Amino acid sequence: MKFFKNIFNTCAATAILGLVATSCSKKLDQSNPNLETTETFWKDSSDALQGINAAYAPLLLDGGYMRFSPILLDVRGDDVMSNSGWTAIAQAAKFTLGTSVADGYGFAFDAYYEGIYRCNQVIKNVPDINMDDDIKNRVLGQAYFLRGLYYFHLVNMWGRVPLPTTPAASSVDYTVTQSTEEEGWQRVEDDFTAAIPLLPTSYNNVSGSDQGELGRATQGAAMAYLGKTYLFTKQYDKAAAEFKAVIDLGVYGLMDNYGDNFTESFENNKESIFEVQFSTTVGGTVLGWQGIPNSTWAKVSARAVTYGAPNFGYTDVQLTESAYNEFLQEKSADGSVDLRLGETMFYNKPNEPLYFKDFQTIYAGTPYLNQFFAKKYENWSTKADEFDWKSGINERLMRYSDVLLMYAEAENELGNVSECANYITLVRNRAKLTVRTTEFASYSQDQMRTQISHERLLEFCLEGHRFDDIKRWGWLADPTKLAALKLRDSEFNNYIPGKEYYPIPQTEIDNNPNVTQNKTY
Repeated sequence: MKFFKNIFNTCAATAILGLVATSCSKKLDQSNPNLETTETFWKDSSDALQGINAAYAPLLLDGGYMRFSPILLDVRGDDVMSNSGWTAIAQAAKFTLGTSVADGYGFAFDAYYEGIYRCNQVIKNVPDINMDDDIKNRVLGQAYFLRGLYYFHLVNMWGRVPLPTTPAASSVDYTVTQSTEEEGWQRVEDDFTAAIPLLPTSYNNVSGSDQGELGRATQGAAMAYLGKTYLFTKQYDKAAAEFKAVIDLGVYGLMDNYGDNFTESFENNKESIFEVQFSTTVGGTVLGWQGIPNSTWAKVSARAVTYGAPNFGYTDVQLTESAYNEFLQEKSADGSVDLRLGETMFYNKPNEPLYFKDFQTIYAGTPYLNQFFAKKYENWSTKADEFDWKSGINERLMRYSDVLLMYAEAENELGNVSECANYITLVRNRAKLTVRTTEFASYSQDQMRTQISHERLLEFCLEGHRFDDIKRWGWLADPTKLAALKLRDSEFNNYIPGKEYYPIPQTEIDNNPNVTQNKTY
């Protein structure tokens, strides 16, 4: 059972928890006599659960995973490009964003801080509620996890950001000093660390109204993200230990069919460690954009229509030819093309199904015939097109295969190439590739780094990981690597140092004298 069906119907919680959209906006000192206040709301376990439910809600906003979080994470990778007519998307892909209009990146910035504000409300108020200790711990664990996740995105995409850890008073200017990137990563690490002992491995056997509810953060999710934080900050020994702990939980595994990770039919499966819950059958009918949620809002994703192939969506995001070619570098054990290619993108091949039509027939005589379009997270086998803007496919933020490959990478950085080879093989076996474990075990550390970059592109193409990988591997500062990126994706011709971060929205700088713009903007 997904718990999100009630997430926007919690009027008191959303009134209290939806006041602040960014880290430091000025607020008018007014009160609404028809709404509860923080002094009257936080009374029992029901309030605590409503509060934490509201803290998940920004994940479903336009700036969250409804649309722009996937876009902002995807478009700067060499696997993805954009010919969008909307500058918010095209300029993000081309490293040419300005600061006069904060569409897109500003939506995400606001959504993350909205989530942080709600998490801070929970962390401040729930400890004083007289309630079952197990439920209290689970609520607090989720609040620390979600705040860590929101801050992970902010630090990763903007670098230096304010780090509020207490709720803002609505009657005063709330300005928080801009932190260093190192301080930001420490905050992320601290939050995921705090979440781990408070969370269950599953909600199936807990006692309380949250029993059996899918989509809530688990201990495995907090451990996986803590490991990812260590990996991003090059603490490889800690990263390896955390990923191995997730593996040793014994609750996750790889789906037999790779494509089952990206459809509505196999959501919350054994490979999914954390995913954002969308649905076309609950909630209202109005698309949810930004701000305080309303009970009329639907709980749907607009990713499918945004990424959709021509004639079936807006094609704001599509694949590069270099990504397609990467899949052709190695055949499967039976001599066929890597099966992940056909699950990742639509391309010119005989009998390619495309929304009940044929790719070659639809695009014959057009430039689209030899282009590459998103297939992951598309409703291509169940709908005629995506123009209703309503996809119910959950967004998988953390998959078990990512834990396996991140563990392999951490072990390689620690000099354990053989261990790395074993875990790469687990992921390759699902793709039915030739077993090369012995060969990989003989690689040098640098050879294995090259192999890992190849394996991660094939496994996670269109999942928002590629640019993060490129950045943390130091490729942007390596002239040889950067030249190769420019050949793979001409959008990198516009890259200059500092553009690895998005600009901080101008409204944030205008409202908070403690915040300055990222360099190069």
